[in-house]
Amino acid sequence: MNFRKNRRPDEPEINLVPFIDILLVIIIFLVITTTYARFTELQISLPVADANRPDERPAQIQVAVAADGRYAINNQRINYQDPASLAAELLAAAKNNAEAIIVINADASASHQSVVNVLEAARIAGLVRITFATQSNAK
Repeated sequence: MNFRKNRRPDEPEINLVPFIDILLVIIIFLVITTTYARFTELQISLPVADANRPDERPAQIQVAVAADGRYAINNQRINYQDPASLAAELLAAAKNNAEAIIVINADASASHQSVVNVLEAARIAGLVRITFATQSNAK
């Protein structure tokens, strides 16, 4: 008795499902841990400034704004009625110098409207060079 049949032996079969699962996990891991470089940023070189102050200082108009809404121009207290009257005072202090710089020294408790009044008066007067004075925290 020959129990052996003349059959061809089974060919080995490779199951691809676990292989695909492992590859997907690796791809997800690589995507999550990769950092992308930004090559679209502008390459600029910033200008260098000397620490020396210029010898000529343009005319400065010191405008002080108190916490209670009082104004002073170059340490001279003024009565505020409206931005137009404040603009006239600024023009008088500038002595018709359009390059004069307005330095606003506002109290930390001064209202926002008080500072905006000075900005509006400077716009009416045609004085466009404006800066704010601050003081550093001493720790």
